[in-house]
Amino acid sequence: MKTLLLLCVFACLSASSPGQTPSGQATPAPPSPAPSSGPASRPAPPPPDLATLQKKLNDFPQLAYYRDRNTQLAAPAASEKRVVFFGDSITEGWARSWNDFFAGKPYVGRGISGQTSEQMVLRFHQDVVDLKPAVVILLAGTNDVAENTGPMTPEMTLDDFRAMLEMARANNIKMVVCSILPAGDFWWHRGLEPAPKIRELNQQLKAWADSEHLVWVDYYTPMADQSGAMKSDLSPDGVHPNHAGYAIMAPLAEAGIAKALQK
Repeated sequence: MKTLLLLCVFACLSASSPGQTPSGQATPAPPSPAPSSGPASRPAPPPPDLATLQKKLNDFPQLAYYRDRNTQLAAPAASEKRVVFFGDSITEGWARSWNDFFAGKPYVGRGISGQTSEQMVLRFHQDVVDLKPAVVILLAGTNDVAENTGPMTPEMTLDDFRAMLEMARANNIKMVVCSILPAGDFWWHRGLEPAPKIRELNQQLKAWADSEHLVWVDYYTPMADQSGAMKSDLSPDGVHPNHAGYAIMAPLAEAGIAKALQK
């Protein structure tokens, strides 16, 4: 029966998450080379095998990924305004160069490569609430559009954002909502034509954030070209920012955090 279930979900998981190894663990985001004339051409990953699917089903939200690191993280000091950056590979890759952008800041990275917003809902309490931050800065949606865990409608993504906001508010955590970064194609799931979908989803996310009086951080506008793809000098693969891309994002994030702390 379990084998049959694995085969049934094979189709929706066949577009394997970017940065996934055969063990199902997330690996570092693509490196950030010097700006080039355009995104690097990368082959699509092979479909996952049954062992990989089994691992995904056993820990769909990947709660094991940060569990040990969370227990080793001391509670914030009384005067500390901890901030959790919560997201996918874009956030995970950013955290590896924290000192280049946020040296000395009480910022914690909790991104997992390839994750969709539905997975993030399931780990929000463990990887955000339990860390007792003053602010969570949420960047999600790229992998929803990429269908990493199956097709998702904009309403499904918005429902996940609503669920995370409810948990944040119940625990006195301010939320900053970030726009999805532009993308003209996904190297691991080509042909989805994500540019107009991302543009539309960003419009809906901003309208929702405004209706909830949340701080909105717009990464999209300064990073998108006229077609809705990411500017070629800001990414090695058209999806993940390089150092120049993160350099654009950092002051926008800082401004959003400061505004949220004043609310």
